[in-house]
Amino acid sequence: MPLVAPIMKVQACRQYGANILVRGSDIGECRTIALKMARQQGLVYINGYDHPHILAGQGTMGLEIVEQVPNIDAVVVPVGGGGLIAGVALAVKALYPHVQVIGVESENCASFSAALRTGAPVYTKPESTLADGLAVPMVGVNAFATAAPLVDKVVTVREEWIAIAILRLVEQEKAVVEGAGATALAAILAGELPELKGKRVVIPLCGGNIDTTVLGRCLERGLAADGRLVKFTVTVSDRPGGIAELTRLMASLGVSIKDMTHERAWIRSDIFSVEVKVMCETRDHEHYLQLQAELEKRYKIIRFAVPDIVHAESDL
Repeated sequence: MPLVAPIMKVQACRQYGANILVRGSDIGECRTIALKMARQQGLVYINGYDHPHILAGQGTMGLEIVEQVPNIDAVVVPVGGGGLIAGVALAVKALYPHVQVIGVESENCASFSAALRTGAPVYTKPESTLADGLAVPMVGVNAFATAAPLVDKVVTVREEWIAIAILRLVEQEKAVVEGAGATALAAILAGELPELKGKRVVIPLCGGNIDTTVLGRCLERGLAADGRLVKFTVTVSDRPGGIAELTRLMASLGVSIKDMTHERAWIRSDIFSVEVKVMCETRDHEHYLQLQAELEKRYKIIRFAVPDIVHAESDL
């Protein structure tokens, strides 16, 4: 397993009796190390996303989908090495050719999209991503040959939407899903697949191995991208009542303060002012905009540190 593998995945495999070696910066380097070990020790190497038997096993999920869900219009599948979408596409298309099979990748590790552009698997250096299970630098050769003729479309999603998908699943479905498993839902929420509106769509939540600390970061990042966790810096009067006025304003708007710090030594305005850094919670994006408007009315120097907030899901 690579150095970036979640501790939960490593420990779970060890509990099943596996001998785990944590080496290599990504899955591609892991594969190279494993092949050398197989050659030196006379072992059999089984690629976890490209061995023909693995692809056949992945296809059983496609069979289960069509058996359990009638009248499907589309199946949206997370894509890393390509094994899952290859097996699912082969099974689904063989039985129901009209069903769309759509792949979704994180924009930080879009090796399948790169392969489609060039017509063959190519090396793409993956960047850090919440979908660590999809961070495969080069899509499998067998997987690509199987999936490419069958997959109708492949889209990529931003990391913010993966975090929001994890957050939505926890809040609305009470399901803990890792980044790789939530990527397909992220594409729907991000509005990357508007043609599926009103249709019967299957989204496999394939993966729940996420470290508790990473889950906490994902939830916070999702809240920030959702406009519900806001950080801003404002300059207020350092005279008695200056900060109290700020907190009263926030309280009157129903904003909850999570953290607040003061900066006096490095402030560039007059000595009777203090720079206050605030992290707070709002109900939604509209509530955040209300807070921003009221602060800008009363204070001259104010800076918001909030990621791009998009709301494609509200239009679905």
